[in-house]
Amino acid sequence: MIKVLVVDDSALMRKHMTQVLEGAGDFEVMTVRNGAEALDLLERFDPDVITLDVNMPEMDGITCLANIMARRPKPVVMVSSLTEEGAEVTLQAMSLGAVDFVHKPGGTISLSIDQIHYDLLTKVRAAAKARVRRSIGLRQRLETHQRGRSATSTPSHKTLAPLPRGKMGIVLIGVSTGGPSTLEEILPVLPADFPWAVLVAQHMPGSFTGVFARRLNDLCQIPVVEAFRQTPIEPGTVYIAKGDADLVVLRRGTGFCAAPVPSSKDFLWHPSVHRMVASAVDVVPIDRMIAVQLTGMGDDGAEAMAELHRRGGRTIAQDAASSIVFGMPNELIKRGGADLVMPADRIGDQLIQWLSAEPQSRKEAGHGAHKCRE
Repeated sequence: MIKVLVVDDSALMRKHMTQVLEGAGDFEVMTVRNGAEALDLLERFDPDVITLDVNMPEMDGITCLANIMARRPKPVVMVSSLTEEGAEVTLQAMSLGAVDFVHKPGGTISLSIDQIHYDLLTKVRAAAKARVRRSIGLRQRLETHQRGRSATSTPSHKTLAPLPRGKMGIVLIGVSTGGPSTLEEILPVLPADFPWAVLVAQHMPGSFTGVFARRLNDLCQIPVVEAFRQTPIEPGTVYIAKGDADLVVLRRGTGFCAAPVPSSKDFLWHPSVHRMVASAVDVVPIDRMIAVQLTGMGDDGAEAMAELHRRGGRTIAQDAASSIVFGMPNELIKRGGADLVMPADRIGDQLIQWLSAEPQSRKEAGHGAHKCRE
């Protein structure tokens, strides 16, 4: 049985979440009304997973989360509204160590709880198997990077072709559960003159991705934007796929565009990593792509990245020890599709190393002249 502590000031919400979890047959549930009560029960109940509301009396969810991670780290799933304010608080929680989040039902709880039924069960089960890591600040991450801390990586036996000089390429990143904090370990390391573009498919709702892009933009040395419309892909820029949609790569003249398209029912998670990578493989020269598969449950993107690898492209899979959930990177590894398997805090270094011979600057790239049709 998976022991779950539900923390919410709404009696009706506690009742319905308990019904959903206990009805699944593999959960033991206890409930409390606020963060203070949760901390009192933490030692005695010793839950495997905690679901934590954000806005509560006496002690709010963020304060409670900080205390949990300091006292007795546990997998925490935040229960958040889909508002911009809810997104900002949730992303703060993820940076503090929360594993994932589910949408807080709006309107009549008894009617809308069914909308998160699958999400709640899936994410709580995944959280029970997650590796909990205390969050470290950006300054500490960058200091670690500057020290050049050694770390092991597992290479493939494939001979890697040289990357092209003087031509812009694209780094394709797929990530899900645990993604926000993991991306904060990678993207801020990239220098201001990073010569390639970076496209990120992070499983996240549409109301969150714009806030997430702005948060990363404040942390990174290169610009980070949400790809909410067809946009020319420029070197030295990170494009976050808009949530509740999919992102595809299109050829436009001598360059490429990042284009949001309606989410496809053929894929379970959105933005779809598979769809983004597969579209890029169709139009971008294989030696101008690097694919990176990060933490997350399921296998989204694994087959598309394995195909990129088979055609000669370079790939990296995050290792088990640093993954919150090892599902997505493990699926790439099992397909024989990873050139390197390494911890998240070394991936930025690896990208820099591979591209350090690139003499290109943004002004030299020349890919900004083409236009994407709206």
